[in-house]
Amino acid sequence: MDQGFDVYCGLDVGKSEHHATALSRAGERLFDKPLPQDEARLRELFTTLQQHGNVLMVVDQPNTIGALPVAVARDCGCEVAYLPGLAMRKAANLYPGNSKTGARDAFIIAETARAMPHTLRAVDRDSEVLSALKVLSGFDADLTHECTRAINRLRSLLLQIFPALERAFPGTVLTRPLVLELLIKYAGPTGLRAAGRSNVLRWARNHNRKDPANIVDAIFTAFGEQTVTVAGTDAVELVIPRVAAQIKELKHQRTIVADEVEKLLDDFPLSTVLMSMPGVGIKTAATILLTIGDASSFKTSGHLAAYAGIAPVTRRSGTSIRGEFPARSGNKQLKNALFRSAWIASCHDPLSKAYYERKREQGKKHNAAVICLARRRCDVIFAMLKNGTLYQEKTPQAA
Repeated sequence: MDQGFDVYCGLDVGKSEHHATALSRAGERLFDKPLPQDEARLRELFTTLQQHGNVLMVVDQPNTIGALPVAVARDCGCEVAYLPGLAMRKAANLYPGNSKTGARDAFIIAETARAMPHTLRAVDRDSEVLSALKVLSGFDADLTHECTRAINRLRSLLLQIFPALERAFPGTVLTRPLVLELLIKYAGPTGLRAAGRSNVLRWARNHNRKDPANIVDAIFTAFGEQTVTVAGTDAVELVIPRVAAQIKELKHQRTIVADEVEKLLDDFPLSTVLMSMPGVGIKTAATILLTIGDASSFKTSGHLAAYAGIAPVTRRSGTSIRGEFPARSGNKQLKNALFRSAWIASCHDPLSKAYYERKREQGKKHNAAVICLARRRCDVIFAMLKNGTLYQEKTPQAA
């Protein structure tokens, strides 16, 4: 973040009221008052501060309750930045006192922006596509969590009354459309057993393109492992079809959101650049664009790798302790996206696979080898975003 500002305005945002502290370049307080969540008052503040020169407005929450101050500041011609919560907490420890008030937080935000501009992050670019993408990605994350809870709940219900039947649906088999439809129609082991194998198989073939014989055989094989009826089976079988229907609906909603995200990415040129790289799909490209945009905030690929937490950290104390260790910090979303894409590439891309195997031969474990590959790919991603060029494939021998 550039330091060519005359006023640093820290805003501790709230649901109905904010607290603003404005400091001059020399650290003099120009404003230190609460103000309501109101466009007119915010616009008045930023216009008044602009009489002192260029204004940088810094928030601790750029989304939800902080969206209006960011929009008003931009409309007034002020620059906008974001101070991450972890950086703010570390900066707060440098000042005396342990109180947690809006006035203190606003001062810490403004003073940190003035004295340590390297801690700031750029707020989402003024792009309707990225703003919409953030909303859809957040909604998809919520759907994912809800779907995971529902799946765990369904497995728990099956384990409670019929463990053998739960084992008949390993991994993602439980969330296949056919299995969910069977649980919705027959409600559980009692209904399936009463219908009989031939009737279940006939119904499944009428509602599934692929041959469902293997799944139906696994179900009725499991019935031979348990003859007793567990207490509470009737109540559980009232819940099972509802949970299965919930999972089906959540998966349908995720499909709709994925289609909307794909449409948005079609209107964003850099998405095509990112997805030309092996291992980068729609969700990975969306995560990268949401976290770093066009990577213009980073001077080098090394800075980007450090921000993502995939660059090794050097620890040295005199001559007694030295070495490089994996980073425990960084942007978790970006780190996970780069790690997953590198893992996928190591399985399907010959160049990435050759590099991964070379690291394994050097004695590195799986995760460490994938991190090394992710760090190498980070350089390529940085160059692709900077230049707007598509990925160029090379053979392992040429590399």
